[in-house]
Amino acid sequence: MQQNGASGSSVSDGGGRDRQSPSRSPLPAATTRVRRFIQERRTLPLPRVMVVFSAPGDTERPSDAMDAGSDATEDDFRKPTASPAASLARSKPTRSPLDAGQDQEFPEVISLNVGGTYFTTRLSTLRRYDDTMLAAMFSGRHHIPRDAEGRFFIDRDGAYFGDILNFLREGELPHRERVRSVHREAQYYSIGPLLDRLEDTQPLTGEKVRQAFLDLLPYYKDNLERIVEIAKLRAMQKKARFAKLKVCVYKEEMPITPYERPLFNSLRFERSDGEAKLFEHHCEVDVSFGPWEAVADVYDLLHCIVGDLAERGIAAEQQCIGVCDKHLINHYYCKRPIYEFKITWW
Repeated sequence: MQQNGASGSSVSDGGGRDRQSPSRSPLPAATTRVRRFIQERRTLPLPRVMVVFSAPGDTERPSDAMDAGSDATEDDFRKPTASPAASLARSKPTRSPLDAGQDQEFPEVISLNVGGTYFTTRLSTLRRYDDTMLAAMFSGRHHIPRDAEGRFFIDRDGAYFGDILNFLREGELPHRERVRSVHREAQYYSIGPLLDRLEDTQPLTGEKVRQAFLDLLPYYKDNLERIVEIAKLRAMQKKARFAKLKVCVYKEEMPITPYERPLFNSLRFERSDGEAKLFEHHCEVDVSFGPWEAVADVYDLLHCIVGDLAERGIAAEQQCIGVCDKHLINHYYCKRPIYEFKITWW
């Protein structure tokens, strides 16, 4: 027997007992509501997802950008709002205007303007040695100005640049009279192999030996300046074209004759403080050079003085005019040679 309005149905079996049938859920209606809900969700605008490309140093987890967009479709992930190239470009430092020369390219044949003197050489010649200034200039990392004709300009005296190129081309060294000037240019361009070769030749080798001798006289440069200053002052006071001054140049503390040497040695090493003061005196001269302990003698030092004055453009002449006759002790006198220097100013 079926009862209307009941949620279930009663079925009578053969034994006269009623058996309650199980309730049935409304599946068709629920399925219809789910489909309608899905259709409504599709009509709504889906949330957009922004994918951020972080720099290599960032520690953000890749899944953080995915949590907010779990309902996004696959097409949304394929269309990021920011491209990787744009993000990387923002992370790199901006190139300065000086870096624009990094892309500079040079022709194989280079035209140069070195202080107004023109040269033409190969690019490989200028790049012969990697650690030189010329190789760095023409490496493309630096900007090199050009003159009105398009030549690369180097603000340096070009009188000796040809010697620099000859060494870079074939290892040729300059003539002796040009060695000093080329050595200065090689120092400017930092050409180490050329500097080593020049320092092993004359006159630079002789200059090393000469300087080792002058180092024995600690006041040599100061005395040289005193000669110049005294000569200039006297010439200005007398309104003269030249000036004269006395210079004492002695190698030993007290020059003596050979037969006096034994007695002199005893006085030199066994004398009292009072006797020592008698031997230590200043000659009546303008400048004194000495003593020193070396094979080089007085004439070698005189040559150095005249030569160094000539390097400064000062013409100097010297001659011996006698010795210092100051009495020291017993029959000993000073006997240091006195030289007269004549400095001509014009």
